[in-house]
Amino acid sequence: MNEILEKKQLNPTVKLMVINSPLMAKKAKPGQFVIVRVDEKGERIPLTIADYDNEKGTVTIIFQEVGMSTKKLGTLDVGDKLHDFVGPLGTPVEFSKDTKRVLAIGGGVGVAPLYPKVKMLNKNGVSIDSIIGGRSAEYVILEDEMRAVSDNLYITTDDGSKGRKGFVTDVLKELIEKGNKYDEVIAIGPLIMMKMVCNITREYNIPTMVSMNPIMIDGTGMCGGCRVTVDGETKFACVDGPAFDGFKVDFDEAMRRQNMYKDMEKKALEKYEHECKLGGILNG
Repeated sequence: MNEILEKKQLNPTVKLMVINSPLMAKKAKPGQFVIVRVDEKGERIPLTIADYDNEKGTVTIIFQEVGMSTKKLGTLDVGDKLHDFVGPLGTPVEFSKDTKRVLAIGGGVGVAPLYPKVKMLNKNGVSIDSIIGGRSAEYVILEDEMRAVSDNLYITTDDGSKGRKGFVTDVLKELIEKGNKYDEVIAIGPLIMMKMVCNITREYNIPTMVSMNPIMIDGTGMCGGCRVTVDGETKFACVDGPAFDGFKVDFDEAMRRQNMYKDMEKKALEKYEHECKLGGILNG
């Protein structure tokens, strides 16, 4: 249990791991997440389930190495075991039976939690147009997987090194203005990206689902760090979400909260990297 069966480097900062977890694989649904701890002293890392296989008993996670804990997770290899791998947690996403056509939008590592939702919709016969983007070609992830479950796939990069130069919102607006009709839009990525998507879809009154994964911390609601105001009420991304109606989310408040921890994360990472380098010198 909890053994790493496969590991891939998707881009310079993002890694994929396939974990042996038969019980979780049987229960997992799109939109849910897991809590990971590298060792007994490690902090809790909430990671969205990027895929799962009931028959093989595996769960796939994709994570970006941005802080001390995700850096430590990235050092593990095939054959290693995670100290904790708990889930599935969170509320699974649900779609109306009347949903016939969906536009899915993923920015950066946000494509990881987007994929299982699109995969499920595709399996249920829903028509899917997908837009995925990244800073440059190397930061566009899961292109082949998204293409396999989409009727049409559009790719954007900030620098134009892959697909179209620009942002996912540029393609979103063009598709709508060309007369494409969508029952719903799903947007997952950086908070500012999801906010910009909602600003556009609100003009056209297209229901829009967003995922507040970026602000989760402990995954149980006890820490309160993932509080988000939805339609004027306080919700917790980990227990009430992570998916919410994008038109009702106070993104500005969420972005302020997300920025509160940056200095602490930076100091923890600097300490970890210093200790690693010092250890290497002493051991060498």
